[in-house]
Amino acid sequence: MNLRVKLLTAFIALVIIPLCILGVIIYLVTFRSIETKHSQQAEYALKAISYSIANVFEGIDTVTDTGIARGVFQGALLPDQPDAYNLTDADQLTLNADQRYFRSILFSHPSIDFAFLYRISGDSERSRIITVFNKENFETLPYEQFKEHPLYQEVMRRNGVPVWIGPYEYPELTGSGPVFTQIRLVKELSKLQRVGILFVQIKNWEFEDIFKHLKLGDNRQTTRYLLVNDQGMILYDDEGRLNGEALQRYLSPPSGLPSGYQSFKSPFDGEESLVSIYPIQDHPWRLVSVVSWRYLSSEIVTFTRWFAAILLVCLLATMVFSLGFMNQITGTIGKIVRFMRKVEDGELGARVEEKGSGELLLLEQGFNHQMIKIHTLFDQVKREQRQKAAAELRLLQAQIKPHFLFNTLESINVLAVQNEGRKVSQMVLRLASILRISIQEADEIPLQQEIEHLRSYLDIQKFRFGDLFDYAISIPEELLSCKLLKLTLQPLVENSLQHGFEGLDRQGRLTVTAHTERERLLLTVADDGVGMTDRQLLALHSARPSDEEPSESSEPPERRGLGLRSVADRLRYHYGSRYGLFVCSAPGEGTTIRCVIPLQETGETNGDTAAEGPARR
Repeated sequence: MNLRVKLLTAFIALVIIPLCILGVIIYLVTFRSIETKHSQQAEYALKAISYSIANVFEGIDTVTDTGIARGVFQGALLPDQPDAYNLTDADQLTLNADQRYFRSILFSHPSIDFAFLYRISGDSERSRIITVFNKENFETLPYEQFKEHPLYQEVMRRNGVPVWIGPYEYPELTGSGPVFTQIRLVKELSKLQRVGILFVQIKNWEFEDIFKHLKLGDNRQTTRYLLVNDQGMILYDDEGRLNGEALQRYLSPPSGLPSGYQSFKSPFDGEESLVSIYPIQDHPWRLVSVVSWRYLSSEIVTFTRWFAAILLVCLLATMVFSLGFMNQITGTIGKIVRFMRKVEDGELGARVEEKGSGELLLLEQGFNHQMIKIHTLFDQVKREQRQKAAAELRLLQAQIKPHFLFNTLESINVLAVQNEGRKVSQMVLRLASILRISIQEADEIPLQQEIEHLRSYLDIQKFRFGDLFDYAISIPEELLSCKLLKLTLQPLVENSLQHGFEGLDRQGRLTVTAHTERERLLLTVADDGVGMTDRQLLALHSARPSDEEPSESSEPPERRGLGLRSVADRLRYHYGSRYGLFVCSAPGEGTTIRCVIPLQETGETNGDTAAEGPARR
């Protein structure tokens, strides 16, 4: 994952997602708060409305209580001819004072729609029904049928306490009109004997007055009020559309109608609404308020939309700024990374164009200053390595000259004393060939010259040591033009002569071969001498000479392997870390030294290869 993706991910995870989560939490908490606050307000409103409705019923209870207390109903029920006491008689003069007073109350009360009495005892069915207040198109249920009705037992159990029934609950008793009916037992005052049952029906006008004042002046208020019974029948709808319907068709309460106050959110008549239910005290009814949730949440939804729009614009602006800022940062860093990769590939002269500002400009300048310093140090290391290589070459040459020249001149002297002029000439030519190659200025020479130098050296050593060893050189003709560092094979052969055949009780065999493999030139020097132990190999591969094993050589122990390490270091420096010497040996089985260098024909340059050498060390 690159830096740009990381910064963008961090911005989304640490800014955008927390803001969205915070917005959702605020949205949910606000809506929950609206629901809670409205539920509390609805409870207070429904409680006040229930008191008003109860006052309507109590007003009718007071009217009928007055009639019973004045004996109006008892006077109509006790005579043998009850029609003579019919309160609906148009002749006001035939009524006594109490009857006239009560009749004026009935006529003056706007809500009373109809009233009649059931006489408990009577000779005929007609004599059992006494009309108190006329009502057209209404036929009273016969008393004998009413006695079979479930309400009859409830009225008797109440023993004079009014029983109220709503519209549409018992249409056989009250008719199909939107009226509320009071039913109560009438007793004779002196003996408290049950003499009749009073029915009083009232219109819903006063209910309409109550709910009419709850409506707002505008049309935004969508609250509606319902009066329902325990079975869920709608007795009154302030809009008049659901009267007599079942509440369950429009609403699904969580667990039926509650016994106390309850408020919950639920679909009502196809619209999400907040429903509040409040029981009316002393009556088997419940007052229900339904308010559209869309109306309650309209302001907060509008606010939320504006907030979301503003937040979205701010987030987009922030993202555009952040992306531009991040692109500027990541672009500069990416550019520096690309230049660093160029440096890894060896382009030490790579420089970043300094066109940023602030910290980015400092970063670019710091990179360039660092590369200048690295380039300077690298040049210094290259000079030191060249000086070191030259010193090692001079040391190697100096190592060859004193001993080898002294021994060779001594051998020439012996041949001269013995009058071996031909051999003296050959020895002098071979020594001249060795010296000519040694003093050449060029670092690299063709393999053919290196082989001539090696033959001259081996012939001289062969003359000196006689039957100590024999040698064979097998180089394909097409490889003789390949280039390599001078004095590469001679130190390897010298190592075999000095250490491989030392103490050997037979003639040693030395072979020099060459072949190519994957654009590489492989030169192999192998002997069948005494070989080396693991400790000697380890000391040879390390930077220290091995003094673990005693040596019978006249050469000091600290100089053993110095030629091999010098050749290996020169090859590694000149060609790179992938090239060099590889030594394989075992005690009694001889030693094989393989020299691996890049395959180069005469005239080719190895500047690139040499340049990458120190960088890989």
